[in-house]
Amino acid sequence: MRAAERGIALLEVLAAIVILTIAGLSLVSLVAQATASTVTVRDRETEQADEDRLLAAETLLTRADLDLRLGERTVGPYVVTVARPERMLYRIAVSRGTAPDVEDLVTVVFREAPTP
Repeated sequence: MRAAERGIALLEVLAAIVILTIAGLSLVSLVAQATASTVTVRDRETEQADEDRLLAAETLLTRADLDLRLGERTVGPYVVTVARPERMLYRIAVSRGTAPDVEDLVTVVFREAPTP
């Protein structure tokens, strides 16, 4: 093998190593992003389960209890808003304390009016 051919082979090997390094770094970056997304989704799923339990507990309250809870109040890291848009309807919304303007879960419950 001549010296010129050895030089060209060395350049080809160096180019292949650079290409493999770039591909490897891209793969590592992709795995890191996937791991971060998994952690974010797991945290959000836990928050949703907590909000669901909180909303379920609120929907089981009686009319008198809901009347006492009208308005907005903080329950742990969440904000619960109870409104009465109609005489026998209560709107219950749960949002995160970090974003109280974004309601994650909302429901409307019916409670019979007390008989006079």
